[in-house]
Amino acid sequence: MKLPFKLLLLTLLAGTIGCEKQGSNPEVEKYIRQLRSNSYTASELPAFKPSDIPALLEYRSSTIVISDFPHNGISSLWGPECKLGVYVLWTIESIRAVEINSKYLIGRFPSQNPILALRNSQELYLVYDAKSQNEAAKAYYEWWYSGYSLNDKMKIDPLEDTDYRWH
Repeated sequence: MKLPFKLLLLTLLAGTIGCEKQGSNPEVEKYIRQLRSNSYTASELPAFKPSDIPALLEYRSSTIVISDFPHNGISSLWGPECKLGVYVLWTIESIRAVEINSKYLIGRFPSQNPILALRNSQELYLVYDAKSQNEAAKAYYEWWYSGYSLNDKMKIDPLEDTDYRWH
């Protein structure tokens, strides 16, 4: 009788240890896992909803470099790499753009590229530094957790009060 009990206990313990922890949003977790492993194969951004934004925001500061992600086909600029956090913010911008039916949408792409540019520069000036990512991450976080209703929030450009815009 003791042996079957011990076997059952060991089986339960092994099953518990082997289980992968699921995040609060399995679809977002799968997307992030695929981006991190450079195995995301879709040619378009996922059709996430505003309810997915909190889970996406968890990755806003990630500096992991990814190289296999959907690109906007109309852009002549082909960036072979992107920081995961910036790409996640661009994904959030896609959700916002779809919600308001933005005139800048190209498919589900909210702009030409997942690259920040200086907002008030006379010429196109792209920025890739940690400062721009940190400011954009902070702006998106504060935008999402502001007191506005969802409908009003979607109409607000999170980067409006920063030096940056999407390219």
